[in-house]
Amino acid sequence: MQKIYGYLRRACQEFDLIGDGDRIAVGVSGGKDSMVLLAGLAGMRRFYEKRYEVCAITLDPRFGGVENDYSAVERLCEKLGVEFRLIRTDIGEIVFDIRKEPNPCSLCAKMRRGALHDAAKAMGCNKIALGHNNDDAIETFIMNLFHEGRIGCFAPISYLSRKDITLIRPLVFAPEHAVLACAKRNNLEIVKSKCPADKHTARQDAKEFLAALEHENNGVKMRIFGAMRKAGIDRWGYGD
Repeated sequence: MQKIYGYLRRACQEFDLIGDGDRIAVGVSGGKDSMVLLAGLAGMRRFYEKRYEVCAITLDPRFGGVENDYSAVERLCEKLGVEFRLIRTDIGEIVFDIRKEPNPCSLCAKMRRGALHDAAKAMGCNKIALGHNNDDAIETFIMNLFHEGRIGCFAPISYLSRKDITLIRPLVFAPEHAVLACAKRNNLEIVKSKCPADKHTARQDAKEFLAALEHENNGVKMRIFGAMRKAGIDRWGYGD
């Protein structure tokens, strides 16, 4: 967990992600990224220079109308001393069964974001932490470039004026392999995704493309990330 603490602290300090008195809702899907983020932020409370609170919110899309088992998330929250709220939704049914979306990811993400923002506000939080790692940032940049013809990525921190809440992504310096290693070393129980589109998305295509590129040209992912930072796109610049 020490390496993850280092990545978290670096992101929090460089992008000013956490302030004194923050109450942060961690969006926890049960995957490796969100579970490591939850454990990392909860543990970092012991020594970080800013005082903050952490709670966890899990949204169950109920794919196929079936409730998923998130007891692993509940057990981790109990171990960490973190308040946990599980919200069952009809997102899976709406996206896949009623709307029958040919490209379901966009609508699903939009609905999940709305539900998460509302739940965080109801729990008295002023910030939401999402588990995007460094690979996610690079993949998003490539997806935007190839699919939309634009230079852009999600931001490490963004304020949502309509909801009066701030989104933060404290894991953005942590490469995916480091997150996976941390989850394994700390025996974190992972909740398997039940999404019908899992592994069949544009993000998966970008991941495989970058893996092949990295195999042929070692270090290319870090050079892409460095270019994102040097260009200062979407608040990724140095010292902004």
